[in-house]
Amino acid sequence: MISGLVRNGGMTLPDLRTDVPHAARIWNYWMGGTDNFPADRAAGNAVVRVYPEIAAMARLSRGFLIRVVRFLAAEAGIRQFLDVGTGLPTMQNTHEVAPGARVVYVDNDPLVLAHARALLTDESVRYVHADYHEPETILREAARTLDFRQPVAVMFMGVMGYEPDLEVVRTIVARMMAETTPGSHLVFWDGTNTTPAVVEGAKRLAESGGVPYILRSPSDLATVFAGLSMVEPGLTQISGWRPASPEVEPIDAYGAVARKD
Repeated sequence: MISGLVRNGGMTLPDLRTDVPHAARIWNYWMGGTDNFPADRAAGNAVVRVYPEIAAMARLSRGFLIRVVRFLAAEAGIRQFLDVGTGLPTMQNTHEVAPGARVVYVDNDPLVLAHARALLTDESVRYVHADYHEPETILREAARTLDFRQPVAVMFMGVMGYEPDLEVVRTIVARMMAETTPGSHLVFWDGTNTTPAVVEGAKRLAESGGVPYILRSPSDLATVFAGLSMVEPGLTQISGWRPASPEVEPIDAYGAVARKD
């Protein structure tokens, strides 16, 4: 493990524990990335053995992000994005899918902080080191880049399963959306308990030392969008949200886009 404080281009980073599996690095491994360590790969493989579809979920989630951001930028006229729990930079990040838009990424992982410097070359793209349990901090820091008097897309992309209490999830989302103006959008997806295999995969992840991930029903996820107007096709498997091909891969992950009127 890397112990103590690490200096990175003038920034002081907290301990980078490479001997303990971390969610962002495990997800990076499933997506075929290289920013992960043996502990992350061991935890990831434990899940793959019982739920091999997890790699497809990682890939399909990126496709969902790309389609959603393109829709918001091209059709909904959104030019500001608040991406909460962004994870490690991979291919086709939000600011790359919507070039010229103002984008604020939020994550609490020190490894993400280390990589974020690559995104800070443009004043319209900013990284906030914070936890989604700190909405006031996120909103305050995001306001340095985003104009909340104009529509904003607030995005929670497969991250809220780390919060075990659904009411806390709803409260966080509601607080973030309360700061936005009409015309803003909420984008939210998460893993669902829709097959026995994915439930067993989540169990293996926790047993291998990863942070437990709470799988919820689609009907539970629907409550996160209370008070907002769903964009067609509504809450659906992320692979089926305005797919580029009529051939849709089934996946245990549901998501939606909704508008604040």
